Amino acid sequence: MKRLMISLLLSPTVALAHHGVAGVGAAALEGPGAPVESASSAVLPVGKTLLYAKLDHAKFKTYDPDPANPESDYANYWMLGLGHGFTPWFSAYFFVPYHVKIDEPGGLDSKGWADVSVMGQIGFKYDGGLKLVPAHESLDDMEDWHFTVFFGSTLPTGNANHRLADGTIDPGKAHGFGKPALSLGVTATKQLTRDITFNLEASTIRFREYRYDDGQTMKFGTENRLNLGLAQRLHSHAEHRLRLDGVLEAQYLQLGRDIENGAPAEATGGRMLYLMPGLRLYKDNMSFAFGIKKAVWTRLNESADQQGAEGKEKYRLVFSASYLF
Repeated sequence: MKRLMISLLLSPTVALAHHGVAGVGAAALEGPGAPVESASSAVLPVGKTLLYAKLDHAKFKTYDPDPANPESDYANYWMLGLGHGFTPWFSAYFFVPYHVKIDEPGGLDSKGWADVSVMGQIGFKYDGGLKLVPAHESLDDMEDWHFTVFFGSTLPTGNANHRLADGTIDPGKAHGFGKPALSLGVTATKQLTRDITFNLEASTIRFREYRYDDGQTMKFGTENRLNLGLAQRLHSHAEHRLRLDGVLEAQYLQLGRDIENGAPAEATGGRMLYLMPGLRLYKDNMSFAFGIKKAVWTRLNESADQQGAEGKEKYRLVFSASYLF
């Protein structure tokens, strides 16, 4: 069995929901690869800390050429993160999002810090039975199936009652949910060969009803995800501590219908499938990932009225960078 100095170049994969909630995971210079956006099954090394930043740029399709009816143009979802490995099998994360939602000229823009989130991740492996991830693993050990359970919550630090330029409150452009949103997920990862890694994430986010200062109430629909990914090592150079992976992810998203003022809201919810090819680069104690995501199949509840919603993007550009120390 090969023993090695595994130099982990961690890159938590943050699954940025349209409400800005994070998932977790990490990847190594040697051993299994990692997706660009989905959560993976690697945990942070004990005693190590991770700094993380991500940008998810969503450009929306527009349908109404009348300048008197401005539509959603684009959104930038920024995320800053801090993670720490407390044991070989448990990592904790703290995320701070900043959202920019821009309409066409004449529309109502929104910018601001959104609800922070805290998350925990417990790592397991299957090696003759399911067990917690041990302190040290060889490359051979890392070829085993690995799993994680992650869980977390947003905290209502953002301004849920943010008023737009015309004085109104739009829950879809607010800076927070008003109440904690809970998330729960599982991952499974298997290094199929030295160069190819399979990854799966299944997760859900649940929201609570909140009453805004103007009297309206909103409960956002549940978000359910099933993401599959393959990472292919394209190039590596041990002396230069360099690795480049190609990544392909398929992301299925099911959005429940929002409940507005106690009644199901029109033009909300649906199902969609995204494909995202991308690259992940590891260098020394840093990692960078880039992907282009497009919806290839959609079944929105009222598709003609859901401009600016998930599934209506021209494309999404995802970029992340991380640093381990």
